[in-house]
Amino acid sequence: MIDVTKIRQDFPILNREVNGKPLVYLDNAATSQTPQQVIDVIVDYYQNYNANIHRGVHALSQEATDKYEVARQKIQEHFNAKNSYEIIFTSGTTHSINIVANGFTTLLEKGDEILVSAMEHHSNIVPWQMLADRTGAVLKVIPMNFEGELKMDVYEELLSSKTKLVFCNHISNALGTINPIEEIIEKAHAVGAAVLIDGAQAAPHVKADMQQLDVDFYTVSAHKMCGPTGEGMLYGKEEWLNKLPPYQGGGEMIAEVTFEKTTYADLPHKFEAGTPNICGGIAFGAALDYMNAIGFEAIAEYEHKLLEYATQELLKIEGLKIYGTAKNKTSVISFNIEGLHPYDIGSILDKLGVAVRTGHHCAQPIMDFYKIPGTVRASFSFYNTMSEVDVLVAAVIRAKGMLE
Repeated sequence: MIDVTKIRQDFPILNREVNGKPLVYLDNAATSQTPQQVIDVIVDYYQNYNANIHRGVHALSQEATDKYEVARQKIQEHFNAKNSYEIIFTSGTTHSINIVANGFTTLLEKGDEILVSAMEHHSNIVPWQMLADRTGAVLKVIPMNFEGELKMDVYEELLSSKTKLVFCNHISNALGTINPIEEIIEKAHAVGAAVLIDGAQAAPHVKADMQQLDVDFYTVSAHKMCGPTGEGMLYGKEEWLNKLPPYQGGGEMIAEVTFEKTTYADLPHKFEAGTPNICGGIAFGAALDYMNAIGFEAIAEYEHKLLEYATQELLKIEGLKIYGTAKNKTSVISFNIEGLHPYDIGSILDKLGVAVRTGHHCAQPIMDFYKIPGTVRASFSFYNTMSEVDVLVAAVIRAKGMLE
């Protein structure tokens, strides 16, 4: 069982006030907060061994290189990738997806089909639209129902020998839906299609096993799981990463360079051009250490209790509607109050010290589906408390009274 009181002591930012009120941070789907243990790792890097990595013979460079590569191994172990070189350090999920989308430019032909789910973040839509424009591939959409669940029967109908790539989020950032990715992957592979899963929202809540899932590509952002911004990873099966061309050219990703020809480095460096976010990679590893010490089963159990309680209490408010009522969901509640704009509600909540996200959450197709301009989104993490849910509910009631 999680000792949330003890855990909260690790997060300095949770002690601050906003507008004279204790901060209630419920915007975890946008970014999580960072524990002191990870902050200390970041400070230690810049204070004690800040140096560029790989090929440096001096002590600082070798120390930084060792810790960076140890972090890669931690990520490999956490996600159970077969090889450490199947873990590509990136700036985050958007960068990771674009590496794959760019690479498939050489692998698709006109008339090939690529499938996207209706509940994707823009970062898992726009790169594929750009890919379709470049190649003449056809983009098809897996629809969802009003509960926020994918219509899996339609998905099966969309799959064919023309399908070359399927991309879907593991968990919806706007609705909290946990998608049946095991079934999505299995059915895609049955027609010879590759699968990319956007794991940005899932990684803070569930421990995804790359080999068990048999997924071809999986993406994660460190800042969603107690790590720094500007850091993430792309997992790719070795066979697929070897098929894709480099995304960027420059230092680090080369084997030999002449004016006549350049040959490329082996994995993972082929996709890691230039000086990376060294400190970010090391801190990502530290963030995984921190969360694994708590335990992902314990995290999931506690966050589910938070979700159930918050859902129960919010639904007592007259006129409040929750979007995303899938049977299998986690840690996100998107809602509106009849007759009120979500931005106005969010602004009042901020004045009361409650941090939520308002708008379309980079998921405009979902908002268009529900015919709404956006929602108020409260998203929970393992350091939130039941009493913070009570503060949220009271603040929403107060905002409703002020705006009506």
